This record gives sequence, structure tokens and C-alpha cells, in this order.
Amino acid sequence: MPDLLLELLSEEIPARMQRRAAEDLKRLVTDALVERGFLYEGAKAFATPRRLALHVAGLPVRGEAVREERRGPRVGAPEAAVQGFLRGAGLERLDQATTVTDPKKGEFYLAVIERPGRETLDVLAEILPGLIKSFPWPKSMRWGAASAQPGALRWVRPLQSIVATFGPETETPDIVPFAVDGIAAGTTTRGHRFLAPDPIEVRRFDDYVQALERAHVILDTDRRKDIILHDARDLAFARGLDLVEDDGLLEEVAGLVETPVVLMGSFDERFLEIPAEAIRATIRANQKCFVLRKSGSEALAPAFLLVSNLMASDGGAAITAGNERVVRARLSDARFFWETDKGTSLEARLPKLDAIVFHEKLGTQGERIARIAALAKDIAPLVGADPALAERAARLAKADLVTEMVGEFPELQGLMGRKYAALQGEPESVAAAIEEHYKPLGPTDRVPTEPVSIAVALADKLDTLAGFWAIDEKPTGSKDPFALRRAALGVIRAVIERSARVSLTSLLEPRFATDATARTADLLAFFADRLKVYLRDQGARHDLIDAVFALPGQDDLLLVVRRVEALGQFLGTDDGRNLLAGYKRAANILRIEEKKDGRAYDAAPDGARAAAGEPEERALAEALDAARAEASAAVAAEDFSGAMRALSRLRAPVDAFFERVTVNADDSALRENRLLLLNALRAATREVADFSRIEG
Repeated sequence: MPDLLLELLSEEIPARMQRRAAEDLKRLVTDALVERGFLYEGAKAFATPRRLALHVAGLPVRGEAVREERRGPRVGAPEAAVQGFLRGAGLERLDQATTVTDPKKGEFYLAVIERPGRETLDVLAEILPGLIKSFPWPKSMRWGAASAQPGALRWVRPLQSIVATFGPETETPDIVPFAVDGIAAGTTTRGHRFLAPDPIEVRRFDDYVQALERAHVILDTDRRKDIILHDARDLAFARGLDLVEDDGLLEEVAGLVETPVVLMGSFDERFLEIPAEAIRATIRANQKCFVLRKSGSEALAPAFLLVSNLMASDGGAAITAGNERVVRARLSDARFFWETDKGTSLEARLPKLDAIVFHEKLGTQGERIARIAALAKDIAPLVGADPALAERAARLAKADLVTEMVGEFPELQGLMGRKYAALQGEPESVAAAIEEHYKPLGPTDRVPTEPVSIAVALADKLDTLAGFWAIDEKPTGSKDPFALRRAALGVIRAVIERSARVSLTSLLEPRFATDATARTADLLAFFADRLKVYLRDQGARHDLIDAVFALPGQDDLLLVVRRVEALGQFLGTDDGRNLLAGYKRAANILRIEEKKDGRAYDAAPDGARAAAGEPEERALAEALDAARAEASAAVAAEDFSGAMRALSRLRAPVDAFFERVTVNADDSALRENRLLLLNALRAATREVADFSRIEG
């Protein structure tokens, strides 16, 4: 079947935009085709520093004819409704529609729309110009004389040519006939900017890929990445060194070159006195180069790897020398920052933070540090940390933000603070907490392990959450400019993965000057939503989290998780499933009867009346009293599995009660007491969870 080849060649596509742009191109074109009824066998998009390309395989030559029945308004409907129906169906007159009778709704109009199949080439020519002109670049530009015209093409950088062909593998494909702002689609592209600048004629995808490779362009980003990684490893191994792998840098560098050539440069060994992280940040940020380690060691080697876009006649000597000059200058700057920073203690830097605004409604960084230090001191005993050390670490945690090194390389915040704290003789736990209090930065980042680090990390995140909740700057939809979802997830992971027992209410309520109870409750609900995300990834059910959080006072996340786990295990048993079914039946009866009677059956049942009733009624009353007492005691002892076992003993008496006892008895007093007995079942289950929130 025929294929589509589409290439959009421009002066440049920034590396950070390439992946997304390729995905957008594939999505836009294939969605437009499918929307028009053109199915395909497969599609793949590509990006290089200059081009976006798309290959759609297995398209039909012609679309299938479409027959659609479109129902219109009732006969006799207002004229406006009739005219709207005619326009939507593409009819000129009402007699072009038919009249159909519905036994329930009467007569209504029906339009039968038949569209012949269209040539795929024509459809492509119709959809591609609009997709190109509306392409969703994060940033784009206009250029040339046409840029002054309304609706002028915007592209990431000036668009130079378009290749668009359609046809089978065994025949010469057709050019898709369209143009965008004077750039007509054709079969001409260009290869490497310097190594093969002449025009190249291409027809179909396989020829296109081969022609580009002959012109020193490797189309597939993942293949360029693979070449860079393997060549870098091999070159490092040949010199007795190990590559410090960096997935983010590898992705970026692969987007900067069309024909990757890996070269090795070196720098003066004296620069190794600078912390390794600073060396790596300097070389990575400024030169997009990889650093190397001495073989079998964590120590950096005085060498780096660069990726060139040229196979130079001198073997890359001049390119390497140029990079070495720049690296030497950058490392000289880093060394100056390092030496300068060491001359001032972190403590002495704290006054500078008083002049830096954290948020206009939340005060300065200095004021924020005071809050975090006080909170860390309160949290410390809860996580087994020394309060004085936690307070000290929190006071110094942000001081490196005003150092020269972090000013140049913000990604080193925390890490440089740890280095400077160690140099000035701070306890190891304090130095470690300065670095680790930012963690975890994401779902794959590790959680701090040391108690002081946990205390400061929790204090930092809880202060952030409480602060923005206090000024009503909460996440909305997909917008979360202050990364509050990440902060909440960080708290959850720190508490659960380190088995920390923390009452969030006692820590959060004092942070709010007004509406403390309501704001805390709202923030706890936010934690519940984040906990659902966290536990869902672990395989837990969201409705069980709702069922536990619905009980009052559920602000100890570790206990919530343990209760959810026990509840999930219980509901996985026959006893649990049957008790849930019995609860649902009891709750439905109560809801119906309470609505009918206009009252709530929320009192305790009369034990004597139950004892005088049916044997199953008496057995259920006795079982409920015992189970509720046992479950309550087990919950108080944090034995949630024991609480579930207590409830499991209700299965048999509940089943027997519903099988042999009529709840809505003719005797009103007996009926009332049996309804109160069902309420007692509802109350007993609430010792462990709100069963009304459980699905199933």
C-alpha cells in the first residue's frame, strides 16, 4: 500500500523542542487522516537539528465511500431548527430528507448523507498546509517580506523547503500538491549543512533515509544517541577511563548533531581540586560535554568528551583544542568561585537572605528560614532526630543560595551547601541535611535516610504547602507553578518510606493565622489526593483511601497506609466481600427508610428488644457489640489486621439476619429496633473505614 513521506527543513530546530515536535507532527497528521476515515498501518516521526520528518505507511490510495444517517428535528419543529438540520446535513431543501416514524416520539426528519471516497493525495493536499501553518511550536518566528502580511507562516526558524510524496513502493510516488507561503512541496532536500550542502532528490522513505546517510545525516535521534553512547564508552575505555553517563545530556547532544563524532579533550589536573559536581556542572552546562572518571574509581579524570557535528580533516584536533580553551576558562571561573566561597561561612551569609523576597505575600527567604527552623525543631523528636541539630541544619539549609558557585550553577544548590558546611566544621548530619532537604525531587529520586535530613526535608515542604495554602495559591488543573504537588508527594514518600509517625494536623494548624481548621482540612484533602496517586502506583485502590480518610482525625499518613493495606487484604477474602455486600444492603435499606420516615436511625438499638426477637436478630446484636468493642480496641492499639478479623466475625450473623429476619416488620417498635440494628452494623464498620466509600 502507498506511503506518505513528509519533511520540513528549516534553518534550525532547538534540541529541547525536537522530541515534542516530532510527536506533534505524527499526532496531527495521523489524527487528521483517521478523522477523515483514512486508516494506516504505521507511522513514525523523526527530528534532527534542521528537519522534522514523518513516514506514514500503509495508506489506501482512495478513501472508502461514507453513508451516514443523520437524525433531524420532529416534523413541525420551529423553522430555525429545520434550517440548522439542513445546513448540518448539507441539504438544500427539506424534500431531500425523508420522514421516519418513531412509535414513542412521533415523526421526525432523517437525512441520508452519502459521500464518495476521495483520493488520498487530494486529502493530504487539503490537510497538510493548515497543519503546518498552525503547528504548535513553543516559540516561533516570522521572517522575510511576507512576515508583514496577516496570517503569515510562523515556524521555529525560517522554513526552507518541504518534501511531500505519496505512492506505492513499486512505483514513482506523486508529489502532494500544496504550498505554504510560497514554499511548494517537492522532492528536494539537503543533507549536512557543511559536509553535503548540495540539493538531494528523494522520492520514498527508504530512498530518503539512505540519501541522507550518504549526505552525512542520521535521521533517527535514538540511533544518534546510540552511536554517541557507544563511541564515548569505547573512547573512554581505550584511554583507561570510565564515562560518567548522563541521559539528559545525551538526549540534548543528540539533538545538536546530524552526524555525531566523539572526541576527547583534557584539562589541567590542578582543577580537580574543585568539587567534582562543580566540574561536571561547568563542563556540562557551558560546553555540553561529558566528564570522565578514573577507571574503577569515583574520582574524576582531567579529561572530557565532546560530540562534534563534523568529521574534520585534521581528525578533530582544532575542534578539540577550541573546546579545551573554553573548558579551561570556565574551570578557572569555577575555581575562583570555590576559593571565594570558602572565605565566608554559611552563617555569615544568612543576613543576605533577609533581603531576598521568597514571595511577596510570604516574606523573605530569611523569614522563611526562621519558620522552617522552628518547624524542623518540632518535627525532630517525631523522627528520632536531635532537635538542636535539626534546627541548625534548617538555619543553614538555604545559605548556599547566595554563594558564587550556586549563583552560577543553580542546580548545585544544597550540594555546595553540604561542601561548605563540612569545610567549616559542621556536624556530618547537619551537612548532609543541607543537601538532602530538597529530596525527593521526583518519583525516582531517593528519600533522605538520616533523621536530621528527614526532619528538615519535611519542614521545608510542609512550610511551602502551608504558606501557599494560607494565601490561596493552590494548584488548579494542570497548573502548579510552585510545585506543590511534588512537595506533597515528597512529604508522603518521606513519611511512608521512612516509617515516620507524624500528625499533620498538629504541625499544620499553627501555620495558619486565619481559618486554621478549614485550611488544614483542605490541605489534608490535598494530601489524600496525592496519596491516591502514590498508592495507585503501588497497586492500591483509590476508594479504600477515600474510605479511610473519610474517618475523622486521619492525619497520620503512615497509619492511613497501614489501615488501607489491612482493609484491602480483608476485602480480598470471602468474609470481607460478603460483609461489604451485607453493609451495602443495610445502608440501602436505611437510606430508603430514613427518607420515607423523615428521620435518621442513628441511635443504639434496644438490646432487650433484640434479645426477645428472632434468634438471628439476637445473634447479630450480640455479635455487633463484641465486634465493635474488639475492633475499637484493635484500632486503638494500631492493630488494623486485628480490627479486620473482628469485623470478619460479623459475616455469618449478618448473612443469617438478612436471610431469616424481616426488617420492615408490621410492629412499628420492632421495625424501628431492627433499623437501629442495621445502623449498629454501619457504626461497627466505621471503626475501621467508611464502607460507603468502597466500590463494589
